[in-house]
Amino acid sequence: MSKRDYYDILGASRTASADEIKKAYRKQALKYHPDRVSDDGKKEAAEKFKEATEAYEILSDSTKRPQYDQFGHAAFQNGGFGGGGFGGMEHAEEVFREFIGGFGGGGGGIFGSIFDGVFGSSSGSGRNAPRRGSDLEMSMEISFEEAAFGVEKKIKIPRYETCPTCKGDGAKPGTKRRRCSYCAGTGQVMSQAGFLNIARTCPRCQGEGETIESPCIECRSTGRVKQEKSIKIDIPGGVDTGTRVRVYGEGEIGQRGGGRGDLYILIYVKKHTIFKRDENNVLCELPISFVQAALGDEVGVPTLYGKVDMKIPAGTQPGKIFRIRDKGISDVRGRGKGDQLVKIIIEVPTRLTAQQKKLLKEFSSSGGGATPGISSFVDKLKGVFK
Repeated sequence: MSKRDYYDILGASRTASADEIKKAYRKQALKYHPDRVSDDGKKEAAEKFKEATEAYEILSDSTKRPQYDQFGHAAFQNGGFGGGGFGGMEHAEEVFREFIGGFGGGGGGIFGSIFDGVFGSSSGSGRNAPRRGSDLEMSMEISFEEAAFGVEKKIKIPRYETCPTCKGDGAKPGTKRRRCSYCAGTGQVMSQAGFLNIARTCPRCQGEGETIESPCIECRSTGRVKQEKSIKIDIPGGVDTGTRVRVYGEGEIGQRGGGRGDLYILIYVKKHTIFKRDENNVLCELPISFVQAALGDEVGVPTLYGKVDMKIPAGTQPGKIFRIRDKGISDVRGRGKGDQLVKIIIEVPTRLTAQQKKLLKEFSSSGGGATPGISSFVDKLKGVFK
């Protein structure tokens, strides 16, 4: 199945700015958050989230985005050859071999030197060279506080490790690999088509240059076995839903001495009962009585750092937003810290005693019920109904 266009995935135009791409991704990440979908839809939502993250990684990169705009998905396939016609360096190597074979000698002499300079040693088409292990990816749900301040997590991941029986060799202990007799250890066989000498991967050793007569029983000659490993990872403070944390060197083990791949953690942040997040600012609503709003008061406001006393001026209106500096979330890239924004919600009592009703009526009849907003509205009505 062909991959969807990255711009379509994020719902962004091809002329979208970096900020617009970021906002589009955030919208998709929140849309497919586990808390916002039913249990039946969590699997599909996880796939959509992963798809959106992949699109954002490319389109938010100032180097990769122009490549994608020019070549599409082909820019990052087969080693990222950019869709230039060869379809990747491995195929390019094969085409080059066929080309130089036509001049005789199967790539020796000056053409062999050029070939080695471009592609490296030609032994076994590079198949005997160390291979880096694959990257791994998993998702993790953390609390609002853990996202704000960072957290160390201990997780278990299934991944390939070096076979403990053959130590990664692939051969049964006490036996050895043998040089492939079919290709004489080169990993290739030559065939002739007209005036061209064409190099092909050896069908017996699959380009390895060696054969295993007695395979290791535990790993079946692969040199690797699947094991569950427990590792500790550090989630930095400031991450948010959609953040992709890279843990270097904790992916699959490589082959033939190749290094490990990396582990990527996709972050989901749980909803908080009080706080919401807007970039690096923390939002909360503070309910107060209409008496506190009218007369003013000093109230305790919950923050991520504990309770903070905040002054409510007399005459505070509903919906008023107060800012408490430096009580937000530190930027994950170290670019400062956000604030806490407190929105005032004025609660109107629903149950009043007879005495309270009497006092309120006296207050209203004395002109105390008039407010700037009401007076302004009344004046506007006069202008409409002349």
